[in-house]
Amino acid sequence: MGEHFLRVTRTARYHTLGEPGARVREVWIVCHGYGQLAGRFLRHFAPIAHPSRLIAAPEALSRFYLDPALPHSPDAKIGATWMTREDREHEIADYVAYLDALAATLLGGAHRSRVRLVALGFSQGVSTVMRWLAQGQSRADRLIAWSGSIPQDIDFGAARDRFGSEPVAYAYGDRDPYFGASRNAQQMDLLRGAGIPLVAVPFAGGHAIDADTLVQVAGPPPD
Repeated sequence: MGEHFLRVTRTARYHTLGEPGARVREVWIVCHGYGQLAGRFLRHFAPIAHPSRLIAAPEALSRFYLDPALPHSPDAKIGATWMTREDREHEIADYVAYLDALAATLLGGAHRSRVRLVALGFSQGVSTVMRWLAQGQSRADRLIAWSGSIPQDIDFGAARDRFGSEPVAYAYGDRDPYFGASRNAQQMDLLRGAGIPLVAVPFAGGHAIDADTLVQVAGPPPD
């Protein structure tokens, strides 16, 4: 029995806050976590919306029913995942190409010296954005890792410049059931050990995008 692969074209969905145009000075690409959908995830970014910011939430390419016992119910909730361990290398390559295409679309003909690209990953989205920047063609001006795992299978030396000139912001809740104090310390030590400058941003809360912390991390809207 032989295993084969065929490259196909498919449609990817993304949601945006803000309008493209001459006023935009920051393009944010924010990647959701496991089992989320982009439209719902993007609602968390309303507190930092501004005419000078275009915020886009791409949706992972693989959707599934969150409750397998009710897959055909009209009320069954649906989520998406960026990858699984099955055929992972192709899934990674596919979403890297997808996010590169999205960045190129959003930046359009903008002069990169005038428009900053901010990449944010939440939960599973952390490893997604970091692999994208490490393996793709895009370069972020800033990287924000929020309550997620740092992938150990990327070349940090080669990727360092693609993460931006600012320290990586690592945000985490002090009551996160998935990322306790020791695990957060382990993630940050991994970055420091790879020579990646970072700033820790702890907040009171769980495994979620905290609105006040997001406003703090985002800073004032660009002029």
